[in-house]
Amino acid sequence: MKASVLTLGCKVNQYESQAMMNSLAEAGYEISSAPADCDVVVVNSCTVTAMSDRKTRQIIRRARRESPGAVIVLTGCMSQAFPDAAKQLAEADVILGNSNRSSLLPDIQKFLATRNRVFDVIPHHHSFEPLSVGQYRERTRAFLKIEDGCNRFCSYCIIPYARGRVRSKPLDDLKQELSSLAAHGYREVVLTGINLSAYGQESGLTLCDAVDAACAQEGVERVRLGSLEPERLDAPVIARLKRQEKLCPQFHLSLQSGCDATLRRMNRHYTAEEYRTIVKNLREAFPNAAVTTDIMVGFPGETEEEFAESLAFEREIGFAKVHVFIYSRRSGTAAAAAPRQVPPAVSEARSKRMIAAAQETRMAFFRRQVGWTESVLFERTCGKSVYEGYTRNYTPVHLFSEADLHGKILPVQISEARAGFCVGLPAADSI
Repeated sequence: MKASVLTLGCKVNQYESQAMMNSLAEAGYEISSAPADCDVVVVNSCTVTAMSDRKTRQIIRRARRESPGAVIVLTGCMSQAFPDAAKQLAEADVILGNSNRSSLLPDIQKFLATRNRVFDVIPHHHSFEPLSVGQYRERTRAFLKIEDGCNRFCSYCIIPYARGRVRSKPLDDLKQELSSLAAHGYREVVLTGINLSAYGQESGLTLCDAVDAACAQEGVERVRLGSLEPERLDAPVIARLKRQEKLCPQFHLSLQSGCDATLRRMNRHYTAEEYRTIVKNLREAFPNAAVTTDIMVGFPGETEEEFAESLAFEREIGFAKVHVFIYSRRSGTAAAAAPRQVPPAVSEARSKRMIAAAQETRMAFFRRQVGWTESVLFERTCGKSVYEGYTRNYTPVHLFSEADLHGKILPVQISEARAGFCVGLPAADSI
């Protein structure tokens, strides 16, 4: 019996897919990276944009063509947020949402026994779903989901409907999973969540409590944070985070726009000045920190002046990396009905200008890395005897070595900045 899990979307989805893979493997399935000729194909969907839904439909239909006799399972954010649309995908034999992945195996067995379609989307739980991943396949770092849900209701975002309200992994469960990951040899752990900054807000905890627990785990040498919202990141929180030497100085701090008027229409709960202060505090606390972000262009009502303000803010902050994306009209959100939708051609032109500015600030960041000696976790080869890895601030580094560096953390001197990565030289006696 073979099974394949296909994943769309974010790091949280990747974590949940790994948990499902592990449960299938424990039930005796051989896990395959390709759906062809599998007995079970699970599609873990994303629904953040209409394009995400389109990709889900395409993958479901391709899986049915490639594995006509397989049990096709649709799960994830699309089926949770839009259950009626999920039902219309006739190729799916089992439909699950985001709240009951423990039903995956029983629902597959139910379908096999009856050959009747199983629809099992239930409301969100008020507590954190008990998932655990002790080991990842083909990864040198481990993702650990510690938070789910979001209470922010940004005007363009469907995620609160797909994920529910904020729920956090209990600290004891977090520590137990960290112990398992360390026992399996993972030296870097990435804490992830839908709104990671909100960790513990329903129980009197903060993100610092989760970071402290992760950094206390013997065997884990690096702790990295996933995407952060600019909330609850006040000066005392940053000062507490600074005390943890294992915490990597890389912060993906979601911006969306550098213009206050646009932020208000987005229903984002901060101003550009507040964001600027958080970045200043992070850089003072963590020397040579990398601050990365997401920026949206073409949001309804965005004027040329507002776009220019956002563009200037991107250049002022000098992000190490920016994910630039065009606003996608999403049914079920307030922004979908907003007036003054920006024409696609205008959005495309603004996207190109923002990407060009982001490439400039990324290259400037790389140049500032030259001369630093940083520890690098090597993850893969990218040419003959050339290894690629990442520094603590997530700078990609290429290093020539005839020795096998996969999975090793070694000190490297950054010698050159190139488009897309830096070049390193081994520090003395490191290899």
